[in-house]
Amino acid sequence: MKKIFFILLAMLMQNACTTLQGVVSNLPTNQPLTEAEIANGLKEALMQGISNGVNELIKLDGYFANETIKILLPPEAQKVQDLIVKHIPQGQKLIDEAVLKMNRAAEEAAKEAKPIFVDAITSMSIVDARNILLGNETAATNYLYEKTFQKLVQAYSPKINNALSKVGATQAWVALINSYNKLANSNAGALLGVREPINTDLGAYTTQKALDGLFWRIAQEEIKIRQNPIARTTALLQRVFGELDKNKK
Repeated sequence: MKKIFFILLAMLMQNACTTLQGVVSNLPTNQPLTEAEIANGLKEALMQGISNGVNELIKLDGYFANETIKILLPPEAQKVQDLIVKHIPQGQKLIDEAVLKMNRAAEEAAKEAKPIFVDAITSMSIVDARNILLGNETAATNYLYEKTFQKLVQAYSPKINNALSKVGATQAWVALINSYNKLANSNAGALLGVREPINTDLGAYTTQKALDGLFWRIAQEEIKIRQNPIARTTALLQRVFGELDKNKK
């Protein structure tokens, strides 16, 4: 009986040691961050920021309901907005329609951003990663901007133009600007103080504003990860940015 007892005790102790080893092996290491951990942590942070940012923008009203990135009339049209409202039939309605649909086009086109960002992130070097980690609060976003902006313009432009037409923004803009330009070219327009015709390229303008909003949104996600430990949703993010917090103290 005693022999059986000691055998069972030995087995229990062995299992306990195995379990303890497993727990110890899963505890956070006190070793310095490796270059690979830094690179992978930055890539993970950017992937999270992109996913959160893009997913927010492609929702209905992702642009339109956000006053910071909402796309308004091009500057040329903004300067004469009062004249449009005052002297063009249903001028305010035409303005509201154009603004709404430009934002709808941006929300539609934002779906194209992820693959381009992912390509830039996966090609990030270890040197880039360390510089970004030690950089300012939007260093990663700035890196993405440098690496992807021209590609995004090329990808966005046809998508924006298609989306503008799809959601009716092109038609709304043409109706607004044709009405204004007709007035600007008339004798009545000269008497009313209407300025020269408006010739804004709506596609190019909306593309630029849509990308401005996209990078602003990603920057907010980066700042959140850098400042708020709760936003670090994986063990790697917690380790990499936790070390950065320690170094700042």
